[in-house]
Amino acid sequence: MYSPAIQKLIDIFSRFPGVGPRTASRFVFYLLRKPSDEFDELFKSVASLRKAVKICSFCLNPFESPDKETLCPICLDPRRDRARLCVVEKEADLALLEKTKKYKGLYFVLGGLLSPLRKRENDHQLVDDFLKRVKNPERFGLTGANFEEIILAISSTTEGEATTLYLERHLKPLNKKMTRLGQGLPLGGEIEYADEETLSSALESRKEI
Repeated sequence: MYSPAIQKLIDIFSRFPGVGPRTASRFVFYLLRKPSDEFDELFKSVASLRKAVKICSFCLNPFESPDKETLCPICLDPRRDRARLCVVEKEADLALLEKTKKYKGLYFVLGGLLSPLRKRENDHQLVDDFLKRVKNPERFGLTGANFEEIILAISSTTEGEATTLYLERHLKPLNKKMTRLGQGLPLGGEIEYADEETLSSALESRKEI
């Protein structure tokens, strides 16, 4: 039986995506073995994270800015194509798409996927937040946007397919062109683990739904 302080931190780490109690306990004991200066450095970095990093009011991607700007650099960039909006599951997918230099539109980060097997409280909220931004981008600080194409760049996993179908159903009444990533991505694979060349090919060969 662990001490209350150790158990509390294990419980906190266990809430991280893909981290179970066993891995969480390894994290805790790893931290306990670190020298005080390294432990303090980690603590300060975590403490400053919330202060230094903002969440974009439109696309929900994290960014850093010294002023009171609420939009990230991508949403602010006047050179971006404001007629195209690419929907991704997570921030890592957005970063990978940007590395290809093949896409010049805007993004929206869902922050999760719908589960066809178990209902979660915030499942539909993720999608509802996205639909509100498609219908009224100015409400979220984005000016000059008139989305003509919605690219559903979502992994072809079970949850990814469930999310894509849900988005298709709710986007259809808006009469927007909808496309999905084309050939190159493996069935059931996650975008995060695709290489840049494969993802570039999938972007260029995207198909209308």
